[in-house]
Amino acid sequence: AAVLAGCGKSAPRLAPLATDAVVLAFGDSLTFGTGAAAAQSYPAELERLSGRKVVSAGVPGEVSASGLARLPAVLDRVRPQLLILCHGGNDILRKLDSAALAGNLRAMVRLARDRGVAVVLIAVPKPGLFPSANPIYAEIAAEFGLPIEPDALVDILTNNELKSDPIHPNAQGYTLLAKRVAELLKKAQAL
Repeated sequence: AAVLAGCGKSAPRLAPLATDAVVLAFGDSLTFGTGAAAAQSYPAELERLSGRKVVSAGVPGEVSASGLARLPAVLDRVRPQLLILCHGGNDILRKLDSAALAGNLRAMVRLARDRGVAVVLIAVPKPGLFPSANPIYAEIAAEFGLPIEPDALVDILTNNELKSDPIHPNAQGYTLLAKRVAELLKKAQAL
């Protein structure tokens, strides 16, 4: 079931985003846009593709425990209708406890949902010679019934033309990530 959460033809449904809806892109350097200009980050590209305001709240180098601590204030300040959560890469790179990462991600999902904010996950891959999908994300998506983009970052990080360095996309990579997220939002009927 966890694998099917990201691979099936239909994503879990989201409420349609109003034209004046605010979307919060929350995460680490992948959300910040490290490796490209700010105007070429995936949140900036997603704003153009979706026609919705997308607030970028990415902090390079942040681990999930720090993200969890930061999220409530950001949710209260931004008041989004949708949270796009792309977090955990630094936990994975630093080989921090995967159970703690999963717990932090679950807590972030609950924080958003408790405020009436819908959540979409972007899976962060396990690095290596052949980066692969980290199963934690599909498990959490299945558990909460969340739409998930499971493969975009794997596809980007295994293509040198889409990377600025071994762990960050370049402008082309972020554009691809934004397109995949926009496609997911359309499948989930948010757009």
